Amino acid sequence: MAETIPLYAGRAPGALGDAPEDRPTLTWFPAAGAGPHACVVVCPGGGYAMRADHEGEPIARWLNTLGVAAAVLAYRVAPYRHPVPLWDAQRAIRAVRARAGAWKLDAKRIGILGFSAGGHLAASASTLSTAGDAAATDPVERESSRPDAAILCYPVITFGEHRHDGSLRNLLGQEPDPAMQRALSLETRVTAATPPTFLWHTSDEDPVPVFNSLLYATALRTHRVPFALHVFPRGPHGLGLAQGDATVGQWTTLAARWLTEIGFR
Repeated sequence: MAETIPLYAGRAPGALGDAPEDRPTLTWFPAAGAGPHACVVVCPGGGYAMRADHEGEPIARWLNTLGVAAAVLAYRVAPYRHPVPLWDAQRAIRAVRARAGAWKLDAKRIGILGFSAGGHLAASASTLSTAGDAAATDPVERESSRPDAAILCYPVITFGEHRHDGSLRNLLGQEPDPAMQRALSLETRVTAATPPTFLWHTSDEDPVPVFNSLLYATALRTHRVPFALHVFPRGPHGLGLAQGDATVGQWTTLAARWLTEIGFR
């Protein structure tokens, strides 16, 4: 049974108020069996303006069918700007690791999955991770925020030529600072420490062009990070599980096989 918990014990850092939208949460979907299980943090898309429901719980339920636990992250969106969504993603990874014993998880198999702008957030967590603070009084903050694997679904990656303008402006404001725009073009942030990554996209979609996945895959290859890239010939943005499309819907089978290959199943 799913359980929703607050991401922070008290007021969230950078909170603008005390409404539900100011209080990020994790909704926990345990996998069946004794474990220890791998777990994937799920980041729905929505242009950093909202979070798409079809890219949240249905994805967690699919992961559960693979024997993988899932935690859907309700991260903060506009009017919140960078770095607040990244703080929430980093905290989510740390929180799952800190609960590994109680939740029957393997703390060395914690991944992240994101769609569209949620893909940008997942890639941000992959490339901008920080080590835990061993001296922190909060045990969650003692954990690393680096995911052990990432699945990026039609992700926003670049804020350069092939950007999704809505995601850029919701995250960085109507007049984004050029230096920050470059810094959050995540193809420039990949290193050898970036986790193994699975990407998929459709070649003809317009809102988030396929160049985003191609740029990230190229950076991963440059730094010799293992990755899988699948580009399907046709399909609109925001397909989620793509259950109505026999071709694009293959991504779940391909991702499941990849998770097996990297030891997440």
